[in-house]
Amino acid sequence: MHPRLLLGALVLLAGLAQAAEPEPLTAQVLRQATSAWDGSPLPPYPAGTPQVTVLRITLPPGHAVPLHRHPAINAGYVVSGELTIVNEAGRSQRFTAGEAAIETVDQWHYGRNDGTEPTVLIVFYAGLADQPLSVPRPAP
Repeated sequence: MHPRLLLGALVLLAGLAQAAEPEPLTAQVLRQATSAWDGSPLPPYPAGTPQVTVLRITLPPGHAVPLHRHPAINAGYVVSGELTIVNEAGRSQRFTAGEAAIETVDQWHYGRNDGTEPTVLIVFYAGLADQPLSVPRPAP
């Protein structure tokens, strides 16, 4: 093989080898807190058999979830769209795609989609086996 041709082949192979190396792993903290979105402190984890639940929730535009509370610590990640969370006192916070929310525990609140596209959420619950994820507020 001609020396120039051999050198060219080696350069090409070296370039391909570099291109085939995997990208380095990255991690980004989306939200880390000891309190919920409204500033209320998170409670200690209860004793019992732990159960982790992950839900994918889709809220259509204009949809509001009825007033409810969560007995377990939970957090949600907005995949697409937007979500406004409103507590019983009327305090609210809007979360958009790429943001994470630490939910309140045992406090009445609701969520709504004020946007024009569906809101897709991934919600993580760190609760107990046989514990409900959400409790609707009883009618007066």
